[in-house]
Amino acid sequence: MNLLHKHIISFLLAFGSCLLPLISIAQQEKEFIVEGNKQYASKKYTEAEKSYNKALNKNKNSYKGAFNLGDAYYKQGKYEEAAQQYQSLTHRATSKDTLSKAYHNLGNALLKSKKYEECISAYKNALKNNSKDDDTRYNLSYAQQMLKQQQQQQNKDKDKKDDKDKKDDKKDKEKKDQDKKDQKKKQEKEKSQPEKNQISKEDAKRLLDALQNDEKNLQDKMKKEKSKGVRVQIEKDW
Repeated sequence: MNLLHKHIISFLLAFGSCLLPLISIAQQEKEFIVEGNKQYASKKYTEAEKSYNKALNKNKNSYKGAFNLGDAYYKQGKYEEAAQQYQSLTHRATSKDTLSKAYHNLGNALLKSKKYEECISAYKNALKNNSKDDDTRYNLSYAQQMLKQQQQQQNKDKDKKDDKDKKDDKKDKEKKDQDKKDQKKKQEKEKSQPEKNQISKEDAKRLLDALQNDEKNLQDKMKKEKSKGVRVQIEKDW
């Protein structure tokens, strides 16, 4: 074996030793995804979530692992987490088909969260990338109906609140007006009534005139008694 062959063999061995860990990681990633898919099919969504996360720990750029993790979130009712997962995938999709699926699932997660405007936008983006997807078209129509109902209900609730506010304002105004009337009546009543032990000018004049008349009559009587004198009877001893 010449020197060149030895160098080639050494290079291949070195290159192979570098590839082995990568092959091993890729294999482990695939195994975790397969395991997660089996658990998902058996409706063991919590276990499936863990398996997909393990796959992502091996390869954080695993599109399949990330997509399936979003599905596991969705099945557990974790709609916010699912929406975040699908949203991130819309920036990483490598084909129109995968992008359409990411937007479709994003729309479903937003639909469950009753975020109808965002949901409608997601379905429209899905149809832009796959106009033949009847499921997406149906879901879009349903979401538009739900948005309309939501807006109608919000308008009804607003009208009810406005009516209640108007009635409350009217009651407050009526109460304030009544309080003012009551206060005015009270003040007028207090003003019309004389203070305690206080007599009017007319009563005071009449009382003074009566006292003066009594005094005059008394003086006249005393004068008459004085003019008559005192009769003294003297008894004699016969």
